[in-house]
Amino acid sequence: MITIFAARNILTMNPQNPETTHVAIRDGIILGAGNLSDLEGWGDYELNTDFADKVLMPGFVEGHCHLQEGALWSHTYVGFFDRMSPEGEMNAGCTSLDEVLAKLAAAEAKMDDPAAPLPAWSLDPIYFDNQRVNRAQLDSISTERPIGIMHASGHIMNVNTKALELAGLLRPGINHEGVPLGADGLPTGELKGPDVMSPVSIHVGFDRDMLACDEGGMWRFGKLCVRAGVTTATDLAARLPEDAVNLMHKVTGNKTFPARIVPLRFHHGVSPEDLIKHVEDLAPKSTDKLRLGRIKIVVDGSIQGFSARLRAPGYYNGAPNGLWYIAPEQLAYVLENALAKGILVHCHTNGDEATQLVIDTMRQALRKHPATDHRFTLQHCQLADTAQFKQIKELGLCVNLFANHHHYWGDQHYELTVGPERAERMNAAGTAARLDVPFAIHSDAPITPLGPLFTGWCAMNRKTASGRILGEREKITLDQALHAITLGAAYTLHLDGEVGSIEAGKRADFAVLEDDPLDMGVDGLKGTRVWGTVLGGEIFAAADV
Repeated sequence: MITIFAARNILTMNPQNPETTHVAIRDGIILGAGNLSDLEGWGDYELNTDFADKVLMPGFVEGHCHLQEGALWSHTYVGFFDRMSPEGEMNAGCTSLDEVLAKLAAAEAKMDDPAAPLPAWSLDPIYFDNQRVNRAQLDSISTERPIGIMHASGHIMNVNTKALELAGLLRPGINHEGVPLGADGLPTGELKGPDVMSPVSIHVGFDRDMLACDEGGMWRFGKLCVRAGVTTATDLAARLPEDAVNLMHKVTGNKTFPARIVPLRFHHGVSPEDLIKHVEDLAPKSTDKLRLGRIKIVVDGSIQGFSARLRAPGYYNGAPNGLWYIAPEQLAYVLENALAKGILVHCHTNGDEATQLVIDTMRQALRKHPATDHRFTLQHCQLADTAQFKQIKELGLCVNLFANHHHYWGDQHYELTVGPERAERMNAAGTAARLDVPFAIHSDAPITPLGPLFTGWCAMNRKTASGRILGEREKITLDQALHAITLGAAYTLHLDGEVGSIEAGKRADFAVLEDDPLDMGVDGLKGTRVWGTVLGGEIFAAADV
């Protein structure tokens, strides 16, 4: 049966037919977009006027987020900013370290089992004059139960003494750059990087793979997608063992699950050879709502966590350089073999030294295995300068820029981490646009909240939490922002032939909006209200999730 949706306006993101009023679908596929008389020729139809007073756009594509966002809401939120839960409830932020500890104490007081772990998430000491949390502070909450707090960046965790004991790490003689030691020669409780976080995480309530999501968490993540207008979302660092893949198949196979999920296999904890083979084995198991067969490499850490790799002059406050998360020879092996086998690879690079390593390695890999449409993507790529963007263009790479950083950490980058000049060029979408580098923008949820319209506002305005403008020349236009959260993101995933615009032959995926983004404009885009989504012709109202 053909259904024709009528809308106040339809922003198709198809430059050949940018705005219209009706879209016809059948069996989850778009037959065409135009006026009603254009579409009646398809045959008998049912006219749906539910959206007659609303605006349709292609379902937003979140090219960098994590299903983990859904699972984390089962734990205690201790982030700095107020944050909306999947059920639409506002959770107050903690604006001081004392408030963080008080919130943990309140959560601990409600727990019955004295040995049960207390997990929390979204801590960021950089907002508290970079005060570092130590195990003694967490011991003041409890010495009997293990406590673990994941930082907002996802690259650092703080744990108490009990957690270190359970993991066998409360001992002298540990020599690892990700395990700071106190005056007593024992770990302070701060753990940096997956190598040292993973062995402790299982004892502090992150008892699955820290990057994984349970069934309930996936459904909660789906609620967040509907509220944000997202119909295609990545899980951009998943280990994808068999049980996790089976779970993803089960959930996404349910007709009422409201999102298409694109998980990328994380490189950590597996040899490069086994990584390539695992991804090759996963690819044939893809379905419409679960797309498998891509790789994610994390090259360095986070800038605000001082674990990203920076070129000279290094960190503005004199902090030592950050961490490498992969050896150069392993990076080369993965890139070369992925190019040879046609496997898509996305590389996390926050610092410009990490970006340069990928550029140099990619150049050598392409000499061995030339490819004209590989679309390998640099994720975050926050500190790349103009010279690096020119190399990125030359090599056919894409970038997915972390535009939300300007709002959440812009002031800290300006004053503490990289200083004024480099803070002005961070997430240089303007440069990418001028040089015609394919680009998207993202939230990296749960690092920042899932919300492509807000991300677009960040990229256009580059305004920090205090109101400072960071990089006037790196602002992008409204049209460029809307492209980045639809076709731009779809392009980086090799999905632009299926999603990202409303035109004949593509998936019937729509973001249903109460307001027209063209009317909301550059200043008002973040206030655009989302009614819900349509995924493959199925309607999902935010009020019902």
